[in-house]
Amino acid sequence: MQRWRGVADLPGDWGRCVVTIGVFDGVHKGHQALISQTVRTARQRGLPSVVLTFDPHPAEVLRPGSHPAQLTTLTRKAELIEQLGVDVLAVLPFTPELSRLSPEEFVHEILVERLHAATVIVGENFRFGYKARGTVETLRELGKRFGFTAHEATLEGHSVSENGGSAEITYSSTYVRSCINAGDVVAAAEALGRPHRLEGIVVRGEGRGRELGFPTANLSLPAFSAVPADGVYACWFVRQGRDEEPLPAAVSVGTNPTFSGRERTVEAFVLDFDADLYGQQVALDFVARLRGQIAFDTTEELVRHIADDVARTRQILGR
Repeated sequence: MQRWRGVADLPGDWGRCVVTIGVFDGVHKGHQALISQTVRTARQRGLPSVVLTFDPHPAEVLRPGSHPAQLTTLTRKAELIEQLGVDVLAVLPFTPELSRLSPEEFVHEILVERLHAATVIVGENFRFGYKARGTVETLRELGKRFGFTAHEATLEGHSVSENGGSAEITYSSTYVRSCINAGDVVAAAEALGRPHRLEGIVVRGEGRGRELGFPTANLSLPAFSAVPADGVYACWFVRQGRDEEPLPAAVSVGTNPTFSGRERTVEAFVLDFDADLYGQQVALDFVARLRGQIAFDTTEELVRHIADDVARTRQILGR
């Protein structure tokens, strides 16, 4: 998959293509369906498929300080999109200048002059251009003028039952964030099609886990990372950049209330593993929530619960 950043990276001899547009944070099942439809359409027409996305998140530029929790880093997003068979990932820096382009200017300058779009496929409720004034119908009308077709992909929802009733959930990044914020990593994984992942660098902590007999890898996370609710989780621990199987880990998220902690941390006790991890880039794939965070009266009681957490992690992960 080719990766372009900014319009300057686009080849001068670039031909026509099939494009889909979006932030695609999380690359959840809805995104996967939209991108897969784009890839199929491109192959049927004998054209390359292009995913056009934005960095940083538009919300941070339009309303500074309102950046939503980030489900995937840009690197992880690219990996997931590449797995869907996309030919080109074009990352457009989202700037105040870009946000002020009218729908017609965005279509003409980006989709027509730069990408030479033959077909544009977007999701339901797609909006674009200055103050989100452009709609799917706007895109269709502009396509007639500029020589491309525009289609709205219909994405299937997911039926769930609760208290004897049922509801239809349309997978969205907002829905996934709400699941993670509530600690429901199982529901998040269902919407994502894989466990929710946190990525970070292992840094030195206070060393309290080692004193208790459970040394932990403390993660420093990128800004805006979507961290699950406080509690203890069964996770897979991945050392990135290495061709090796993930390792089971019992992970604590929170402030260590037993020791009157204040700073929120993410600490992973990696089972059956003893090596120096400091400075390594790692990832945690959240599989299940074991319990909420508890302030224990004694360290002995804490150690007993950690041992139980480890045993349950082994049971859940089959290790």
